[in-house]
Amino acid sequence: MSWSSLIPATSFMPIQATEIAKEVDLLYAFLIIASLVSFVILIGGMTWFLIKFKRTSLDQKSAYITHNNFAEFLWSFIPLVIMMGIFYWGMVIFEKLRTPPEDVAAEIHVTAEQWAWTYRYANGKEFYSSANDPMIIPAGKATKLILTSKDVIHSFYVPAFRTKQDAVPGKLTQLWFEPKQPGEYIVFCTEYCGTKHSGMMIKIKAIPSEEYAAWYHAEKKGADTPADIGKTLFAQKACASCHSIDGSRVVGPTMKGLFGSERKFTDGTKTKADENYLRESILVSSAKIVETYPAAMPLFQGQLSDEDVANLIEYIKSIK
Repeated sequence: MSWSSLIPATSFMPIQATEIAKEVDLLYAFLIIASLVSFVILIGGMTWFLIKFKRTSLDQKSAYITHNNFAEFLWSFIPLVIMMGIFYWGMVIFEKLRTPPEDVAAEIHVTAEQWAWTYRYANGKEFYSSANDPMIIPAGKATKLILTSKDVIHSFYVPAFRTKQDAVPGKLTQLWFEPKQPGEYIVFCTEYCGTKHSGMMIKIKAIPSEEYAAWYHAEKKGADTPADIGKTLFAQKACASCHSIDGSRVVGPTMKGLFGSERKFTDGTKTKADENYLRESILVSSAKIVETYPAAMPLFQGQLSDEDVANLIEYIKSIK
């Protein structure tokens, strides 16, 4: 694979390819400067005390000094305030990194395995990283990745975007980014996953949004979209006998508008109906029972593959 077309990094940090990258770097710079200032104050103070209060004779004794409550309070309280400020600052950035916007332009399912990535688009296009195909995304618009793994834990890391997310077997995680300009960016796996871990690299190619739209709607690889396959599977498994798609109440909750809605359960808890909730509900329906509905759905764990579950989820997401 040739990496000559990648946007080069600066001498100190990778390029700031997203707006969030600027915020991450600002926090990082503050931490470096704050650490340097703290080091100078601490080591400088210790050095000054060593020189100023150096004992000049063996029988010299220090004067008795009582403690100062106000000074002791300040050297504890001021670092506490600074640490709490850093924590809040980091929490705000982390929330931005982990919460995709509503107007996501592209949603891609990414599956990791030793030692490659597969990326699958909502229209059925599917690519395998060992074939040197880059992940195509629109520049200037948000892209959301839904990650999982076939074998061990992998980690999808884009230095230029300052964002990273683990791909975990049996679980769906998500990652989003919005590159500011067209270009190609390197992706590393940063979770040791075996002998070829270091070679598990791919490229993300961000292209103008108009060019992306033309590429996306061009002839795809594969006959059906994931949602189409999920619709067929929904019928084959007789899901419609218990779950309506038009909002009407039958044995189980309707699929209409389910994705993204708030679910309340018989034990008093509640959650948002995201990809992980749908996955759990499909495979182990008894894990969370929706309020006012009976525990009637059979378990499908062991009967459906990860790809089957992903296709069903995409179909459910399409039922508005």
